[in-house]
Amino acid sequence: MRCHRLFTNFTACFIAVVATPVLAGPIQPYSATALKTAQKAGKAILVDVHADWCPTCRAQAPTIAAISKDPKFAQFVILKLDFDSQEAARAALGVSKQSTLIVYKGAREVSRATGITDPAQIKALVAKAL
Repeated sequence: MRCHRLFTNFTACFIAVVATPVLAGPIQPYSATALKTAQKAGKAILVDVHADWCPTCRAQAPTIAAISKDPKFAQFVILKLDFDSQEAARAALGVSKQSTLIVYKGAREVSRATGITDPAQIKALVAKAL
């Protein structure tokens, strides 16, 4: 009886792990190397230019977090660029304002927007790389 219960519990845990959908993964800190690696691999990429003090960035954050967990966006690499401390990276990407979202499909930029907070608009922007 005890072995049967152990086997049942193990089986249930195994099925739960195997049946879990693949997700985009955690939001990673931006680096030029991470961007280039994802581009060379042909990945869909979202670069989130974020500042902790920015109310628009804070409004975007829950939608970006939801995208990172959405199976529809499973192939995305999400990179968070710190507006205040990564000035050289900002300049290289041609970004002058926080709350800028840049979407790539491989090495090609497919969309860019600044200041949008509507979840449907953010998801539509990101979906352009699918």
